[in-house]
Amino acid sequence: MADQKIYACIDYEDKYVQPLLLNAIKARLPSELLVLVKDASELPSNDCKFLQWRQYESLDFDRLMSGSDSSFSNSYVIRKALIRKHYLSMTVSHWLTKYPESALKRHVKSGVEFEVDFAEFLDEALIEAFELHESWQRNESKEPSEKEWWILKPGMSDRGQGIRLFSSEEELTEIFEEWDPPSDDEEEDEDEAAHSGDEADDSGPKFEDNDDDATGIMTSQLRHFVAQPYIDPPLLMPSDHPSAGRKFHIRTYVLAVGALKVFVYKPMLALFAGKPYSPPSTEETQPDLSAHLTNTCLQTGEREGSVHTFWSLPSTLPNLQTQASDWREDVFKQICDATGQVFEAAARSMSIHFQPLPNAFELFGLDFMVDAEGTTWLMEVNAFPDFAQTGSELQDLVKNLMEDVVDVAIKPFFGVEECSKGAGDKDGLVEVLNIDLGKN
Repeated sequence: MADQKIYACIDYEDKYVQPLLLNAIKARLPSELLVLVKDASELPSNDCKFLQWRQYESLDFDRLMSGSDSSFSNSYVIRKALIRKHYLSMTVSHWLTKYPESALKRHVKSGVEFEVDFAEFLDEALIEAFELHESWQRNESKEPSEKEWWILKPGMSDRGQGIRLFSSEEELTEIFEEWDPPSDDEEEDEDEAAHSGDEADDSGPKFEDNDDDATGIMTSQLRHFVAQPYIDPPLLMPSDHPSAGRKFHIRTYVLAVGALKVFVYKPMLALFAGKPYSPPSTEETQPDLSAHLTNTCLQTGEREGSVHTFWSLPSTLPNLQTQASDWREDVFKQICDATGQVFEAAARSMSIHFQPLPNAFELFGLDFMVDAEGTTWLMEVNAFPDFAQTGSELQDLVKNLMEDVVDVAIKPFFGVEECSKGAGDKDGLVEVLNIDLGKN
């Protein structure tokens, strides 16, 4: 009789996530079938059932690709059509060219992608950035409070690094001048200082930025950028809410399974900025990013008021008019529509850069912003999202998510039993896409 046991290597290298994964695996897979191993060398044969749930760099992709019927992994090999900001912008653009009435038109701000190494080449890089030039021209005749603002995102950065706001060509040029590497003369001065005994810290990456707010960007991340219209004004909570007046975004966990089903996890997070929001036009210099960026990693250790469950937000807002009796339900529907569309767009129109495998699954973190009119906008797609930002108080949200992943993705692949919950569960994973890419 063939070996029916499931050999599982669970090593997420994250002290917050690891125990949750182990508990979910042990709770949802039959104990008589589950065998935990440290790596593939402990497997009794090449064709035995093998589950990997590890960091991307640690996954045995050779085994995954050679064992499509027996090996299952928690990540696709190629998915930059979604997780790289400039690729995501191209994905949406290509899809809207084919399907101009797609939901993505209503939920993704059109972007301008460009490549530039140094500030002196910025003019050349923006020759065909007609949207930017037209916006700058309109701004010349507008009052500061009426100007159109743009947000600059480096294509390969994360944790808010390199994000800036601008409303004119001069402001954008100043941003790139901040990031220019030192000139030869400056490098010589630094070398002389190092040899003269002055302290020099050569440890870690260098940031081409003078700010102390951890939003600088490494030189190696420069080149690919996307600029998008800035969402202003955003939806804000009323004065009686603990995070009143602070901008927030919605962190949505999304499960992709095989080739291809996509599920949105209904329990979501609302992540708030560290300071009250004020329009960028009210600030004389580069806007204070702590009021505009909602990344919790950029804030100090004071997390109070920064993380809420989305469904704990008030169901009615006095200044928000929607057709739904509960604006949160309307936002969730928009999120489901946009998520299904963006994954299909990546799979069908950017197949070189997004290749779902029938024997893999992956959890993504999608970030959405809601504007003052209640429209939901997709900002970015994150691979291997930071679950720890949920915090200890909301750890059950992640715990339940991991258990649902076992039910919806892992059990069916290994033929253990039908999933007991999750798929179609109004309170868990909600299916938003089910297509056959012909890879099964």
